Amino acid sequence: MVWPSAYEYEYEYEYESREAALSRTPRQIFESCVYAGAVTRNADAFAENFTVDGVFEAPLVPVDAAFPRRLVGREEIRGGMAAYYERQAKDLRSPNLEKSQYVLHTTADPDVFIAEIDTVFDGDGDGNAGDVAVSLVQIFRIRDGKIARLRDYFGPELMS
Repeated sequence: MVWPSAYEYEYEYEYESREAALSRTPRQIFESCVYAGAVTRNADAFAENFTVDGVFEAPLVPVDAAFPRRLVGREEIRGGMAAYYERQAKDLRSPNLEKSQYVLHTTADPDVFIAEIDTVFDGDGDGNAGDVAVSLVQIFRIRDGKIARLRDYFGPELMS
């Protein structure tokens, strides 16, 4: 599946009503989360995708890593991701949405879906490094149109 354009997504995100949030599809939830996090690095928008008591976990990340291993509650998610994005400000690379792909898998539980993601980051432009591809899996548990739990499985060596 191809990612929507940034303009297309911003329009949908900015004008979403409470009723629409309750009936969001897995695709809308996933794209909202990715756009707020990986694309724009907006900790406020990222956190708003979660329930008040939501949990964001990256179980493969070492305890002492810069990337948060576990954040509990929307406000802790907001603060933890803001701190991480601040530390990563020097790395201005965003995913190339034209080259990146994802597949969403629904499950027998209507509140759970899985995202299989192949994200491509463009090379540095100096000929020193080519594109970097990162494959990962995310498991989403949804409640009332928001993320109650997100488990993000990726190689921890990819995050500084």
